[in-house]
Amino acid sequence: MVLSARLVLLGSKGGPAIRPGGPWPTSSLLEIAGRTIVVDCGLGVTRGLTDAGVPLKALDLIVVTHLHSDHVLELGPLIHTAWTAGLAHGVRVFGPAGTRGYWQGFLQSMAFDVDIRIVDEGRPDLRRLVEVVEFSDGQVFSENGLTVSALRVDHPPVTDCFALRFDHAEGTIVFSSDTAYFPPLADFASGADILVHEAMLAAGVDRLVARTGNGAGLKEHLLASHTFAEQAGTIAEAAGVGRLVLHHLIPADDPEISQADWIAAARKNWPGALTIASDGLVVEFADDSSG
Repeated sequence: MVLSARLVLLGSKGGPAIRPGGPWPTSSLLEIAGRTIVVDCGLGVTRGLTDAGVPLKALDLIVVTHLHSDHVLELGPLIHTAWTAGLAHGVRVFGPAGTRGYWQGFLQSMAFDVDIRIVDEGRPDLRRLVEVVEFSDGQVFSENGLTVSALRVDHPPVTDCFALRFDHAEGTIVFSSDTAYFPPLADFASGADILVHEAMLAAGVDRLVARTGNGAGLKEHLLASHTFAEQAGTIAEAAGVGRLVLHHLIPADDPEISQADWIAAARKNWPGALTIASDGLVVEFADDSSG
């Protein structure tokens, strides 16, 4: 295996709210097969990419798992900012049904700025640079040895929410997306080098609900739509992956919860290599050490 692939966890928290000193919502950078791929575009993705050393005008492929705001809010601003930074080639955006409508709405909201920059600064027409492809279950993309596949997962009330699998000679990585405990994900992730799985800690749910103020409705959503860290460990063990990365952490900014708590929860069912996400953390495919 050629070990040149790299995963950077740009934003590591679950949910759209940000708090002083806390992490950013979900986004990831996957560099594989010579491609610069952004997976999800939560608030902060543009700054995260630049901090990871990626020139914005190198933007290539973007894949959105679902249309909750903590995964798609900064999709338009990312592309627009890349355009102002010199992006002049085409960008493909893959997302579920509704992604095209999001992009068209963003363009409409920025029509004045786009039009005036084309005339005043000589920029290419942003509307002609971006291709949006909406996908469902099955193969999303296959080109030059890189194949991307999608699996619909269980994230009520969102029905179009998809786990993603990236297969290439450099390695295989699977993103769970947001999901309740979903055993079929183990087959989808079978043999992957890295499984990036969302994770929630039961100990922090009530405090998170109290702090956010949404009461019973938010708690009901969290329990019905997300996976506890120990359950993510179960999926990783059944899939036989090389490394489990706990990502989209709920809660990610509770001062009473430490990295040791995440590790202890995952270790109930997962004895293998383990990484707990934090903003800007780089995960090398060649790194086999346990966390």
